[in-house]
Amino acid sequence: MNTDDLMLQPADLEAEETHTSELEKIEVGLLLEGLYRLYGFDFRNYVRTSITRRIMNRVRMEKLPSITALLDKVLHHPDMAKKLLGDFSINVTEMFRDPAFFTSLRQNVVPLLRELPEIRIWHAGCSTGEEVYSMAILLQEEGLAERAQLFATDMNEHVLERARASAFPLARMQGYTKNYLLAGGSQEFSAYYTTDHEFAYFQPELSRNIHFFQHNLVTDRSFNEFHVIICRNVLIYFDTVLQNKVHSLFDESLHPTGILALGSKESLLAVQQSGRYTAMDCTQKIYRKVKTV
Repeated sequence: MNTDDLMLQPADLEAEETHTSELEKIEVGLLLEGLYRLYGFDFRNYVRTSITRRIMNRVRMEKLPSITALLDKVLHHPDMAKKLLGDFSINVTEMFRDPAFFTSLRQNVVPLLRELPEIRIWHAGCSTGEEVYSMAILLQEEGLAERAQLFATDMNEHVLERARASAFPLARMQGYTKNYLLAGGSQEFSAYYTTDHEFAYFQPELSRNIHFFQHNLVTDRSFNEFHVIICRNVLIYFDTVLQNKVHSLFDESLHPTGILALGSKESLLAVQQSGRYTAMDCTQKIYRKVKTV
């Protein structure tokens, strides 16, 4: 037998790669469907490239032969489902992240908040809480802390536990101080926290009006009316269908003239609710809801 007969030809290799790709798509779809049906977490409309990358990383970490093998473990072992849900949680955050965003809040949003007798702000997808504490500091410096309530939510209970602790690695404070100053901070940043050899602990009064709790943007409903909703670097992982669903939730949750702050990486251009807002800062994607008659 000629050895060439045993070798896959280019067309055969392409067909095999296509089959593997289609099989992977099916496996990912079944895994996400299983997570939703059994545990109630809906990732079916997340951007597939990102979610598949995280699934494959968990497959490698568990030394499993396939996504289907991971599905079996997820369905029969809740601890594995918890691990995978942790993989799906995007936890990229820092104090005064993107200082220009917080500068814009000071310049464009704070003057509007001064007119309100009470202020309700929702940080959707708050992760470990650095940006929520940043907002608490900003409000304190602007004399608005006493009348403000900050609601900070995430789908990941583990990161919320870290946020409630109000303790952040001491090694990050130098970078956070730089961000704070670039964002228009007017005090000594170190005055807001105490330290030990490992962590910085923020003042208890900063967290007095912060309420951390679990909330899933995909499956949970509106729970209050807010004057400001901040949701940054979350919607970029959702497809258009899911973005529209979440923006409907935000629209329902915002005061008739409320502020929606998305940050520079997000956009309203592709969502159905875009006509409901007028831009306050086109670069930082900060919008004000248009009051309808």
